[in-house]
Amino acid sequence: MTFELPELPYRADALEPFLSKQTLDTHHGKHHRGYINKLNELIDGTDYQDLSLQEIVVRAKENGDTAIFNNAAQSLNHGFLWESMSPDGGSPPAGPLGDAIDAAFGNLKGFKEAFKAKALTQFGSGWVWLVVDSGGLKIVQTGNADTPVQHGVQPILTLDVWEHAYYLDYKNDRGGYVDSFLSDRVNWAFAARNFESIKAAA
Repeated sequence: MTFELPELPYRADALEPFLSKQTLDTHHGKHHRGYINKLNELIDGTDYQDLSLQEIVVRAKENGDTAIFNNAAQSLNHGFLWESMSPDGGSPPAGPLGDAIDAAFGNLKGFKEAFKAKALTQFGSGWVWLVVDSGGLKIVQTGNADTPVQHGVQPILTLDVWEHAYYLDYKNDRGGYVDSFLSDRVNWAFAARNFESIKAAA
């Protein structure tokens, strides 16, 4: 199959002032598009071309096909990222997800502190994820194109901490970028749907 760049679930200027239209146009329209285009080029005429994106990620990792893995995983990760952010974010999570956050981190403030700490200590390029692991919540880091699906845990929320995700708006202030995300751009509804779906399937 030929993969297409997914549309953003909001206008490119809808996340301002957290992220500018210029950043979204560059990050989504150039970086993410580049991963999709390169992946299509790499898998054309191979055994990968009829697989889903997640299947390609798993198979390429197993086979040691680094270029295919990197572009497939970055395509997968970025698709998850756009859904993890919302112009209407910020309302505290409630219901089962809210209860799970309290159980894992004490309260929402504890979650934010732990998430920011992971974001700031991810050396170089990578991602910070809220995942379901053994029925509970954990915050994990992955470097470069790595993704939690390779490690037996299920993601429900992510933030990209590669410099291209924030440099136009925040320069080297990764902490300011993370704070702004946690303040009012987290898509808790998306995270809650993922959490409840995972728990229902358990």
